[in-house]
Amino acid sequence: MVRQEKLSFLAANPFYTQRFAWYVGKRCQSATITDVAKELHLDWKTVKELEKEYMQEKLNRADKILPSIIGIDEISIHKGHTYKIVVSDLEEKQPIWFGGIDRSKESMDMFYKELGTDKCAHIRLGIMDMWKPFTNSFKEHVPHGAILYDRFHVMRHLGEALDKIRKQEYFRLSGQKRSFIKGQKYNLLSHKQNLDIDGKRSLHLLLKANKRLNTAYVLKESFSQLWDYQSEAWARKFFDNWKQSLKWQRLKPFEEFAELIERHWDGIAAYAKPENKVSLGFVEGLNNKIRVFQRRAYGLKDQEYLRLKVLTCMLPDFV
Repeated sequence: MVRQEKLSFLAANPFYTQRFAWYVGKRCQSATITDVAKELHLDWKTVKELEKEYMQEKLNRADKILPSIIGIDEISIHKGHTYKIVVSDLEEKQPIWFGGIDRSKESMDMFYKELGTDKCAHIRLGIMDMWKPFTNSFKEHVPHGAILYDRFHVMRHLGEALDKIRKQEYFRLSGQKRSFIKGQKYNLLSHKQNLDIDGKRSLHLLLKANKRLNTAYVLKESFSQLWDYQSEAWARKFFDNWKQSLKWQRLKPFEEFAELIERHWDGIAAYAKPENKVSLGFVEGLNNKIRVFQRRAYGLKDQEYLRLKVLTCMLPDFV
């Protein structure tokens, strides 16, 4: 009978030491797998597996998670509506879960089941978009917690409503009046302060030439004031006045947006409470990092690699 002794200094791949595997993994945090493979004269697959071993060790060394405020988002993995769910601890500014097979409630339930009942009881606030499966899953597993709908996602819905009006006006008009609208989507949906001189000039000409778009644009810009209020009562008064201003304006997409807000009011008004004014800059930064990972690993079908990449991207390196 032959016995094999596992040597602690060897990596999972016995041809390399653990120290070398971690060196390769650390190099991959700032370079692509291809570049590291060329630099060290290694096979591409070998480098990828050594990096996975390094990232797993980073996870093993990380502090145990006990989230109080979580952010929930989804990212598109491949074309054809293939999604993964990303959950982050917004106080620690750390992604803590990456999984699911789609955006369904069943996929979202997987996170809470893995987290466990005791840790779910510690969650007081969940920040997410107005996607019903996410809301239903949170209410089921964190019934005591409050829901806050992500401001960026809410404003995106309003931007989509404004773009529908832009398209309606484009097809309604002809000649020179139509020419003012063509190619103005970016200028209409962007914050005015983010536009260059040419963009501001084009936007000014468009709003001057089209009264309906001008009204819609002013309403879109004013809506962001909703998040400035410190009490739900004042926020509600502002929203009621905003809805009232839609009367007789023939802005059906905005009326539908107002109905959407009405249905999700509790999760939007929650932002008025001081304890819920959480910065979401981390979520946007994380999404940008994930997009970089996806570009670097274009064509890579190893979902475990992407999972480790996301979960360790904010953890400190070692070695």
